[in-house]
Amino acid sequence: MQTLESLLSGAVAQAVQAVFNKTIDPASVVFQQTNPQFEGDTTLVVFPYAKAAGKNPEEAGKMLGEYLQAHIADVESFNVVKGFLNLVISNRFWMANFIEASQNESFGTVAPTPESPLVVVEYSSPNTNKPLHLGHVRNNLLGYAVGALLQAAGNHVKLVNLVNDRGIHICKSMLAWQKLGNGETPESSGMKGDKLVGKYYVEFDKHYKAEIAALLANGKTQDEAEKQAPMMTEAQEMLRQWEAGNPEVKALWEKMNAWVYAGFESTYKAMGVRFDKFYYESQTYLLGKSIVEEGLQSGVLQKRTDGAVILNLTAEKLDQKVLLRSDGTSVYMTQDLGTAVERRKEFPFQKHIYVVGNEQEHHFKVLKIALAKLGHAWADGLHHLSYGMVELPEGKMKSREGTVVDADDLIASMEAEAFALIEEKGIDKDMATAEKEKLAHQIGMAALKYFLLKVDPKKKMMFNPKESIDLQGNTGPFIQYTVVRIRNIWRKSGLTALPAFPATVTVHPKEKELLKLLDQFPAVIQNAAANYSPAVMAMYCYDLAKTFNQFYDLHDVLHETNQDMQHFRMVLIKRVANAIEMGMAMLGIEMPERM
Repeated sequence: MQTLESLLSGAVAQAVQAVFNKTIDPASVVFQQTNPQFEGDTTLVVFPYAKAAGKNPEEAGKMLGEYLQAHIADVESFNVVKGFLNLVISNRFWMANFIEASQNESFGTVAPTPESPLVVVEYSSPNTNKPLHLGHVRNNLLGYAVGALLQAAGNHVKLVNLVNDRGIHICKSMLAWQKLGNGETPESSGMKGDKLVGKYYVEFDKHYKAEIAALLANGKTQDEAEKQAPMMTEAQEMLRQWEAGNPEVKALWEKMNAWVYAGFESTYKAMGVRFDKFYYESQTYLLGKSIVEEGLQSGVLQKRTDGAVILNLTAEKLDQKVLLRSDGTSVYMTQDLGTAVERRKEFPFQKHIYVVGNEQEHHFKVLKIALAKLGHAWADGLHHLSYGMVELPEGKMKSREGTVVDADDLIASMEAEAFALIEEKGIDKDMATAEKEKLAHQIGMAALKYFLLKVDPKKKMMFNPKESIDLQGNTGPFIQYTVVRIRNIWRKSGLTALPAFPATVTVHPKEKELLKLLDQFPAVIQNAAANYSPAVMAMYCYDLAKTFNQFYDLHDVLHETNQDMQHFRMVLIKRVANAIEMGMAMLGIEMPERM
């Protein structure tokens, strides 16, 4: 199938040679979307060619347009607006591509070959002292969708999760449960394991603050009170005992982590995300020590007078990064160095994507430089997908104070909103309870996922549950409703297979818009994957759904009297539904059977 770019880029190079006697590389020719105010299917920016030819942009555009119209049969007409050449492409071109693509149900996706790149996507990375919350939800949905888009673009993809299962924050929950829990378990309390452990993380903070207040009242300074509070000193001692391998501390750690993992698994299932492999910080935190020692011997790293090992990044206008403390213990960067090297051995990736919030930008910048300086050329393939935080209308969330929006509670509330919508719209007529519950989950998760993914990952965002569930506008449920609407049309038509129609059928303007959008599907996948941006695919699915509904408001497909036209339109809307369903699946969003 010929793309619009392949049709025009070589022709533009020929035109520049013929009209201006200048040689350009066809690969350098760039087109952009035509301004909706003007007629055109694609636009060429003329300024570079006009300057080289010594012409004004309008004159240069007119000369290039005349050449292209004369030499390319599918360039039907053109117009020039200042330095922009807007080209109108014939319906014949769009129809030919449409007919060819209609024979391929997986049109747009690329099947990976043995030679295709391997991309590792690390996402989620929760702490085992609390349940997943709204911030984790954005992380998980981004990681899963980026992986799906990269796979659809022709890459081999591995999805991995590095669980932060050790450290002082874990010991805080353990100590609070030990002191205050009275043997409480998920079974005895009826709570999910991750929520139970999170409850004691909050309890630790409450008691710790009370102890600080008491010490302050007895004349201690703030710094002294924070360091001397019994809850904190006992938690620090518990961490030392864990690192020393104390069997009782280890047993408690294993028991409480097992509660958390069972809770995480349930939440991951509800979110519809998956992982090819789990890593655990307790197994990886010492990996980087040998790498640091090798770097010290080679002279890449230096030892300070206090014994700490550092990487001097002042030449890169960064700081001196400690990789081993003066007492020989490792830091997060040490662990990440070791984990990256070991993971590269296990999965020889060309790209490695870390899905982590933007507060860690400095960390991953240093990690990439450090690995490169230590001789790992593949470090160039590391990328930090830095995303903005999610806030609510009520403000920021704080884990220690128990003010986070729990992921399970959020999912349940979205399902409840969807359940109310189903009843309000009468969608549940003749539905069994199980079907109604499944539909509520599909609509609720579509609302949640689409709302979080339609925003560019780099941007901070405000999540509004009420806005996300609407059946109108730029929402997941609106797009779902469009696909269900198309399926209903097909059911009523009685067709069981794609009907034939002549390529010469008349195409109306709104149909041409749909043809053009469908033609863009492969490029949208590649663009979304290359930019690690599910928002690109989300907006494409919305544009396609919106344009279909505009088309359907104008044309009654089922009652079209011209059979050739009806058959063309039935194939057209089937392709629309297929593209939306494929695109939304890459975002982890299911399409209901009815709605």
